[in-house]
Amino acid sequence: MQYDVLIIGAGVAGLYAALNIPTDKKVLLINKTRPWECNTYYAQGGVTTARNDADIPIHIKDTLDAGAGMCNEEAVRVLSETSQSVVRDLMARGFKFDTGENGRLLYTKEAAHSADRILHAGGDATGRHLHHFLLLNNPHPMLANATVIDFLIEAGQICGVEVVYKGERKVILAHQVILASGGVGSLYRFHTNAYSISGDIQGICVEKGIALDNMEMMQFHPTVYLGNQSVQKQLLSEALRGEGAQVEDEDGYRFLFDYDPRGELAPRDIVSRALFDYRRKTKKQIYLSFREFDPAYFHKRFPNISANLRDMGFDVPKDRVPVSPAFHYAIGGIKTDLEGHVAGVKGLYAIGEAASTGVHGANRLASNSLLEGLVFAKRATAALLSEPGSNCSTPFAPGDEPLFVEGDKEKKEQLRRIMWKFVSIVRTTEGLQEALATLDAMLASPIGRMLRLRLLTAHEIVRAALAREESVGVHYREN
Repeated sequence: MQYDVLIIGAGVAGLYAALNIPTDKKVLLINKTRPWECNTYYAQGGVTTARNDADIPIHIKDTLDAGAGMCNEEAVRVLSETSQSVVRDLMARGFKFDTGENGRLLYTKEAAHSADRILHAGGDATGRHLHHFLLLNNPHPMLANATVIDFLIEAGQICGVEVVYKGERKVILAHQVILASGGVGSLYRFHTNAYSISGDIQGICVEKGIALDNMEMMQFHPTVYLGNQSVQKQLLSEALRGEGAQVEDEDGYRFLFDYDPRGELAPRDIVSRALFDYRRKTKKQIYLSFREFDPAYFHKRFPNISANLRDMGFDVPKDRVPVSPAFHYAIGGIKTDLEGHVAGVKGLYAIGEAASTGVHGANRLASNSLLEGLVFAKRATAALLSEPGSNCSTPFAPGDEPLFVEGDKEKKEQLRRIMWKFVSIVRTTEGLQEALATLDAMLASPIGRMLRLRLLTAHEIVRAALAREESVGVHYREN
C-alpha cells in the first residue's frame, strides 16, 4: 500500500487538492466516516470573493479588521488576490453559483463585510452543493470510514500514516501527505460541526512535536438553535442577519446595539460575547427574528434552514427562534507557510481548517473559510507537485496502544463539559487552570488512544489560552 500522495480528509480543502493533482500520480483520499460527513457539507453562508480587482483592498481590510490585528497580512493578500481565479476555476469546471433572472451572479453580505461579496449556491446550501460537486469530480480513489491514528515519520520526513479500517490497524505508505482533516468541534458540548470532527490529527501533531499555532483562537457562532436532540446543533447562518434577521430578547428589545453600533452586523466574536453577557445579566431568552422577510423569499433563499426549522415545529418566518452561541470554527491549527508546508517534516502539508496560515488572525471573517480551503489547497498542490517526496526505508508496523478502554466514554463527555464551561466564549484564569489540571489528571489515567488524542488537542487549546493573558478577538479573558 504505497502511494505518491495521501490526502487526509474529504472536505473542500482535501477534495479541491485532489482535483488539482493529475491522475498519473497514485493518490488516495482517507476519510474518517461517510464521504459527505464533513464541515463543508454543513456550510450555509457561501464563498467569499473579491468582486473585482477594485474590491481586493476592501476585502483585505475587512479581513484584517475582523482579525483584530493578528492576521498574517501576506496570507490575507494571497487569499483575496486569488479569490477570483479559484471561483472562475470552479465555474469553468461546471459548478453553478446562484444567479438572478439576468444570469448575473448573486452576492450577499454577512457580518463585518463592508460590501456584498459572498457567492452562494442552493440558497443556504452552498457547502452541500460545493461538496457534492467536488465529490463527483474527484479523480482519485477514496478510503472511507478509516481513522488516521498515527503519522509514520523517519528522519524528519513523512512516510505515511497508520489507520484503523474495519476494526484493523493498517499501515499506508506515501511519499507526501496532505492534512485536510478539519477542526475540533466534538471537543465542545455545543457545536455546529460534523460529529466526526474531533481534533485527532492535531493530537498526533502534539505527540510528534509538530507545531500548532493560535490554538486559543476558537470561534463561536452567535446564532445557533440548541433545542434539537443531536450533538450537532442547528446553525442559523450569518447570511440571515446579513439580509435582515434581528437578534432580540423575549420582550423584543434589540440589545446588540448596546454593545456595538453595527448591531447584528458586528463581527462574530462581538455578537457572541454580547449574547453571553446579556443572558448572564438579564436571564432573558434571546431570539432570532425573521419578521422583516417576505415568506416566499425566505423559503427560496434559505430552503434548508426553513425546512429544518419547520421540522422542529417553527412556523418561519413568522415565528422567532431561540438562539445561543455554540462552537463553530477552529481558527488555530497546524502551523504552515503559505504553500501548506508543515515545518520540520519533509513531504507533509496542511490546508483548510486543520491548518493555521494566520489568514484569520484572532477572528475569522464570515465565509472566508471555504475560500481559504480552495486557495491554499491549490497553492499546496502546486508546491507538492514541484517538490520531491520522502524516500523512507523503515519497515513500519502498526502500534499496539489500545484504542479504547473502559471509562473512555464518560471521560469524553467530561472533556466536552469542561471545554464548554471553561474554554469557550468568556474565559478566566481560574477556570483555565481548573481545566488544565483536570486534563492533566485524565491524561495520566488509563485511557485509550482515541481519547488521548482528543485530550492532547484540548490540552494545547487550554495551554495557549492561559499563555495569552490579554483579550483579543475570539479569545476573551475576564481576568
